[in-house]
Amino acid sequence: MLLERDLIQSVGFRNLHEGGRVTGFQFRVRMPSYRGMAASLIDGIAVRVDDLVDVGPDVPRWTFAGRTYSLAELWDGDGVRWPLEEAAIVTVPLDGGLPEGVHEVSIELRLRMSYIPEEHQPSTYRETRHITLSPESAGGPFKYGVSLYSFMTDYGTVLDLETALAAVADVGATGVEILGEGHIAGYPEPTTEWIDRWFALLEQYSLEPTNYGSWIDTRLHSSGPNARPLSATEGAGMLHRDLRLAKRLGFRFVRPKIGVVSGDLVPDPIWTESVERSLDLAQELDVVICPEIHSPTPIKHPVVDDYIGLIERTGTKHFGLLLDTGIFQDRPIPLRPGELPGQRPAFLDGIGVDPADIADIAKYVVFIQAKFHDIDDRLEDQQIPWEPVLQALKDAGYAGYLSSEYEGERSPWRSIEQVRRQHSLIRRIADGLD
Repeated sequence: MLLERDLIQSVGFRNLHEGGRVTGFQFRVRMPSYRGMAASLIDGIAVRVDDLVDVGPDVPRWTFAGRTYSLAELWDGDGVRWPLEEAAIVTVPLDGGLPEGVHEVSIELRLRMSYIPEEHQPSTYRETRHITLSPESAGGPFKYGVSLYSFMTDYGTVLDLETALAAVADVGATGVEILGEGHIAGYPEPTTEWIDRWFALLEQYSLEPTNYGSWIDTRLHSSGPNARPLSATEGAGMLHRDLRLAKRLGFRFVRPKIGVVSGDLVPDPIWTESVERSLDLAQELDVVICPEIHSPTPIKHPVVDDYIGLIERTGTKHFGLLLDTGIFQDRPIPLRPGELPGQRPAFLDGIGVDPADIADIAKYVVFIQAKFHDIDDRLEDQQIPWEPVLQALKDAGYAGYLSSEYEGERSPWRSIEQVRRQHSLIRRIADGLD
């Protein structure tokens, strides 16, 4: 499993529960050297958290390979090692633990290097980082998941499948959402070995597959002298392929992103026939097809009316709506460096759909992508008004998944911390709803 570049890891920051009591907190630390070493060479780690905790280097305990040691036990022991590829778990005793939220965590890690003159020892590594404690709130009536799309640009560069799933599980999420052609090695025909690995990781991290993202590429043959539109039969074939693969991987929902013909995301006219040709297969597989309502398309729009019309006309239980919370964005996303006003789509300033509109379509909504862009150190979302959105969902009787979909700044590893912040924020709000 890959590690974050920072010495202090986001994943693993949590309160420690023992015998029904909270007795302290834990976090993970990456080996700062270029090699692993014997744990007896550790000279301690001083830890400060906000103005709540300030302990000396001999206080924290260390966990390696599932066994916990005091610093003195490490000094006197033999054979315990801190491998380069594994983070150490540091436990700080603290009755009652830390409050939920973002914390400023500072460490001073000391290691003794035998090949460096003693007058320059111990080697000291200092780091301060803002990280969010793993949420413990129940989160009201909802279930919580994460889309691996949240880790886009990290995935395949600084995150692999296991690292991503570990980050999902660490926030207490139970569901994982993927993109078929984004996260499945060898798509559309993954090897048996990959599939076995997928299910083994789901079991290891106690996760269930939720929504599978797929595409109907209507512009597949739109270039060159032989350009032609995609047929409904071809569109259905693409959807059939992904329905079968989604079922094979344990997914219940499939979101087909259908090619569009307008700025407000009106889907290509083949969508109706392509979907209707797929309803029998969806029923056979017990998978629900759910196109998304995505900005700049609001809830009150002909596209949504057409989706609902198909449900009412066919009576199907295997077609529903996926709601993307980006439609509720009511404040603009800041311009990127060098970006000028007017250079980007206007909907990035937010279309501000009234959360009360959820009531009109709630009975058709089967899944929610909890889109967000930035949550600050005070756990305040800078674009999405979560309290009225979550209240409207609860009032409408929705009790399914809220699947985090981070779409903000893509600097390495930032997505992990942002997802942690969102789960802490929306669970706290959900717990306090009327």
